[in-house]
Amino acid sequence: MQTAFLLTGSNLGDRLSNLKQAVLHLKVHTAIKVDHISRVYETAAWGKTDQEAFHNQALEIRTSLTARELLDLVLDIEQRIGRERKERWGPRIIDIDIIFFGEQVIDKKGLEVPHPRLQDRRFVLVPLAELAPDLQHPVLKKTVKELLANCEDQLAVIPL
Repeated sequence: MQTAFLLTGSNLGDRLSNLKQAVLHLKVHTAIKVDHISRVYETAAWGKTDQEAFHNQALEIRTSLTARELLDLVLDIEQRIGRERKERWGPRIIDIDIIFFGEQVIDKKGLEVPHPRLQDRRFVLVPLAELAPDLQHPVLKKTVKELLANCEDQLAVIPL
């Protein structure tokens, strides 16, 4: 079983319910064990700021899936919850990103792990630091806690 960290986000509809649905879909999958879930945070939109705030949550899971299989699964879950991909960084009912997949470094079409911009985004680092502050980024060789301390992003990340 491989440990992975995911980040869920939603800024359309019932945001809390959307995050809960994502967790439930993961929990019922036989190849996934959800070990830890962070608090939910309200976060300002990043990239495209003229939209509603997001609710974000980090998840620590164990899985027998490969990273590609996990990506396929989370894309399927997004679609089942109602995600429509219309514009980059646009509003979404659900977003599920693979942040870390063990210590693996993967750079393939459609799959980059660790998430290539996690160190630049407080909405990723704050909930992730709640679960794994001492987890080391396999490329940057800094802990999540160190990445958060050095993150230049100043957008609001508020626990609910």
